[in-house]
Amino acid sequence: MKQNAAQSSSDPNGTESRMGIDGSSRTGSLAASATSHDAEHANVPSSDSLSRRRFLARTGTLATAALSAPHPAIAAEKNAPPTASPAPALIDTNAYLGRWPFRRTALDTGEALRDKLRQHQVGEAWVGHLDALLHKNLSAVNARLVEECQTLDPTLFRPVGAVHPGLPGWREDLRRCVEEHGMRAIRLHPNYHGYALDDPAAVDLLRSAAEHDLLVQIPVILEEERTLHPLVTVPPVDTAPLGGLVADIPGLRVQLLNAFRTLRGLALASLAGRGIHFDIAMLEGMEGVANLIRQIPAEQVCFGSYAPVFYYESNLLKLRESVLSEEHALAVRSGNARALLG
Repeated sequence: MKQNAAQSSSDPNGTESRMGIDGSSRTGSLAASATSHDAEHANVPSSDSLSRRRFLARTGTLATAALSAPHPAIAAEKNAPPTASPAPALIDTNAYLGRWPFRRTALDTGEALRDKLRQHQVGEAWVGHLDALLHKNLSAVNARLVEECQTLDPTLFRPVGAVHPGLPGWREDLRRCVEEHGMRAIRLHPNYHGYALDDPAAVDLLRSAAEHDLLVQIPVILEEERTLHPLVTVPPVDTAPLGGLVADIPGLRVQLLNAFRTLRGLALASLAGRGIHFDIAMLEGMEGVANLIRQIPAEQVCFGSYAPVFYYESNLLKLRESVLSEEHALAVRSGNARALLG
């Protein structure tokens, strides 16, 4: 349709340029192509030309109306009574500082991310550091993360440290997260660090996290396989052992991030049945959030943007286009995250 419309666009003199059926150029009204013996009919458009114009005009009007019509959820938001209290500040449970190792992104400076969060009235963002994916000295990465959060806005950024149970100093890294940095959560990257969740060292780490009352966040994937660098092939985290681990380790709290590209159906329901929480960063489909909370308890769904890798507005729109009750909307925006962290 856009191609046809472009081919029938008007020039500055108000004449129409079209390609004839035989491929020849036809410009102006039918007078330009009329012969001398029918010149008196030059200004009478053919039925084909007229119906085509009407078709383009009508379909263009309909398309414009469809695109401009607000979704019911957005319309309800606009029509809310002026005395309604504003929604509480958003809590973003899935964000990072630093640069994605393989390309630049729009928000990969701390200042840019901070300004974007403030623009959208985010009250708190739980941030890890992208250096934790490939750097071996995680103690230095975590210290740098805390310093950046303090410099940018300590009330906005909540640092979430990285711990690698395959490294000999992981217990000291965990201790520093808790005692020196005052962290309430850690973020594990089993697929980038090369271990399984049921490896003995990983199980020891999960037990230690529970003993320290830490939330454990686990991103299932960070980049779709098709766009990964060919020398860095990273599979999704195998979450199959996680249900049994949560059942066996008292007090273990887990949130899976970026889970919905690979996790669905019975596997999703099974993990949700163990009390595991999720974010919406990789949730797709119309009415995605509304459909999700029909499958798992609404209190286990949190907002997450996966900034700076994803565009921030794309996940905000997921909240707006899903028709949610006020209770569910507030829970996903902030209430569930607040309860999860304790």
